Amino acid sequence: MKKSDKKNVGLRALKKSTKSKALPFSVLIPIYKKEKPEYFDDALKSIFSQTVLPNEVVICEDGLLTKELDKIVNKYKRKYPKILKIVKFKENRGLGRTLRDGVLKCSNEIIFRADSDDISLPNRFEKQLEFLKENNIDVIGSTISEFDEKMEKHTGDRIVPERNRDIVIFAERRNPINHMSVGFKKSKVLAAGNYQDMPGFEDYFLWVRMLMMGCEFYNLQGPLVKVRGGSSMIRRRGGRKYTNSLIKFERTIYKRGFITRIELFENIFLRSIASFSPNFIREKFYQKTLRGRA
Repeated sequence: MKKSDKKNVGLRALKKSTKSKALPFSVLIPIYKKEKPEYFDDALKSIFSQTVLPNEVVICEDGLLTKELDKIVNKYKRKYPKILKIVKFKENRGLGRTLRDGVLKCSNEIIFRADSDDISLPNRFEKQLEFLKENNIDVIGSTISEFDEKMEKHTGDRIVPERNRDIVIFAERRNPINHMSVGFKKSKVLAAGNYQDMPGFEDYFLWVRMLMMGCEFYNLQGPLVKVRGGSSMIRRRGGRKYTNSLIKFERTIYKRGFITRIELFENIFLRSIASFSPNFIREKFYQKTLRGRA
């Protein structure tokens, strides 16, 4: 490599580092004992392999972890002692309460969410930060690519609307943000009441409240996160427990004035049918309504 080329590479690295320092951000990751250590390791590896690195990663342990998961946490704590912050809860309290306290523990105004078994593409934070710096946006998400549980087979993309006006309309029927792809302003989340207890719909409920208070949303078009889907994810969206949570959520946003009575009954009816259908039918339903097939 020529000296001039080396100099250019160094300048690009310096600019990237400066850009990262100019807009500090946190990454919030919840974890609990049922997660697979190898998937958790892959998720953290993708966070620390970004083109723009966070200056804080907050791992919220929702209850005691297995020895294998503890080893993964300790490995990254040794590697990144100044970046990694561990928040421990002795008992499993559920995602809503864990994320609520996790947001409060984050030091920065900009917070990105990451799941403990998904993989963020290397330029995810760079792209989302660049858009946040140039636009007055409170919540930013993206398309996601779904794979089987081993990340070997691409099964499709979950595509959500791009602009705020379309996101508002879409949110009356479906969750308009892919949670594992989201970044948001902490102050706006707190103003909306933070994450709350709404099993299965913690994020969706937060987006509804933020939309109702006039927050600006945007979804980058193009996948920035690879998600482990497969049959286990489809199974979680079925059965009586899920349907009861769905009904509670829909009734709550109806009472708050976000959806009409007709939308309330249509949402419950259509999604209850999917919930009690066999897994292969439910999978077809989700592919047809939200996914672009691979």
